[in-house]
Amino acid sequence: MIYLDNSATTMPFPEVIQSYATVSHKYFGNPSSIHRIGMEAERLLIQAREQIAKMLEVKSNEIYFTSGGTEGNNTAIKGIAYLNKNKGNHIITSCIEHDSIYKVMEQLEKDGFSITYLPVNEFGQVTLSDLQQAIRKDTILVSIMHVNNEIGSIQPIEEIGALLQNYPTIFYHVDGVQGIGKKELALSKANIDAYTISAHKFHGLKGNGVLYVKDGKRLPALLLGGGQEGNFRSGTENVAGTVSTAKALRMQMENQKNKLEKVRELQLFMRKQLASMEGVTIHTPSEDKSIPHILNFSIDGMKAEVFVHALGDKGIFISTTSACSSKTNNVSKTLLAMGIPIPLAESSFRVSFSYDNTMEEMKMVIKEIKQVMEWLRGVTK
Repeated sequence: MIYLDNSATTMPFPEVIQSYATVSHKYFGNPSSIHRIGMEAERLLIQAREQIAKMLEVKSNEIYFTSGGTEGNNTAIKGIAYLNKNKGNHIITSCIEHDSIYKVMEQLEKDGFSITYLPVNEFGQVTLSDLQQAIRKDTILVSIMHVNNEIGSIQPIEEIGALLQNYPTIFYHVDGVQGIGKKELALSKANIDAYTISAHKFHGLKGNGVLYVKDGKRLPALLLGGGQEGNFRSGTENVAGTVSTAKALRMQMENQKNKLEKVRELQLFMRKQLASMEGVTIHTPSEDKSIPHILNFSIDGMKAEVFVHALGDKGIFISTTSACSSKTNNVSKTLLAMGIPIPLAESSFRVSFSYDNTMEEMKMVIKEIKQVMEWLRGVTK
C-alpha cells in the first residue's frame, strides 16, 4: 500500500496508539473526581496542556481541547459573531475556506450577518490590498486558513496579523488544520486571536483537537454543564485523547524539523514527472507559495473518480478534492477561484505526502499513473 491522502487523514503513530491505550487503561479516572485516581487523570490532563502550549509557544491557559477542526472552527466563528453582533455584523473570510468555515458563513448570512469572501490570485492566495479594502467600521471578525487543504497554498497569515493590529476590535481567527506541523507560525507574534488544530491531520487520533484562544480574548461557552476547560467546554475530558494528541504533535514537529527537506524532494520529483506527461497541468503553486506536502494536478479529459479507483486497485491511494466534499462530486471551489477552467477542475487530483513516504514509493506511483492513464485513454477511444 502506498498512501498519499494524508491531507484527508493520517495513519496514527504506533506510539500514539500505545499512549492512548495505556492512559485509557491505567488512568481511567474522571479528572473532576477528588480521589487519587481522578487526581492522577487530572495531572496527565494538565501535563498535556502544558506540553502543547510549550510546543506552540503560548500559555497553557490559552489551550482548549476540542473534538477536532470542525468544532474548533465553528466554536470560534459562531462565538465571536454572536458575542459581538451588537458591535457589528460584518465578517471577512476567503472564497477557498474549508466547509467547516464556509458553511458556517452561509448560516451566518441567513442570520443577518454580512460576509465578504475575499478572492484569491492565481496562486490561491488572498492579498493584503483586498483585505484592506474589505474592512469596514462594522467588521468584527477575519477568518483565513493557514494552508489550503486542496492545493497547499500558504496564506500571508503574519502579514494579515500585522495589518489587523491597526484594528484592535477585529477578532482574527486562523484555521490551522493543514498548517500545524508543516509550516512554522508563531501564534503569539502573528497577532492571531484563535487558531484551530485537528489531531488526525498529524498522526494523532480522530475526534481530538485543540483551539488556541489568546489570553484576554473571550469566547462564549458552546457546551454548558460541569464547567470543564475553564467553563469554556463542559463535559468529562478525554484524557487519553489529549495525552495522545500531545505526543503526536511532538513527533510531528520533530519530523518537521528533521524531514521537511525530504518531503520537498518527493514533491519536486512528482511535480517534474507529472509535468512532463501529456495532458497534465500542475495547480499547486511554487515552493515559496505552498507547503511541500500537497501536490494538486489535472489530467485533461480524465474522469476523476475512475482514475482514483483505478489507482486504488493497484494499492495507491490519492484523492480528488478535500475528503469532506469528495463524495458529493463537487468541483473544487479553490481551483475555480484560481481561474482554472471547469473541465480541468473536474479532472483534478490531490497527492498529499507524509514525512514517512519514500522516493521508492514515488517512482512506483509515477509508473502506475502512466500505466493507468494509458489504459483509461485506450478504453475511452
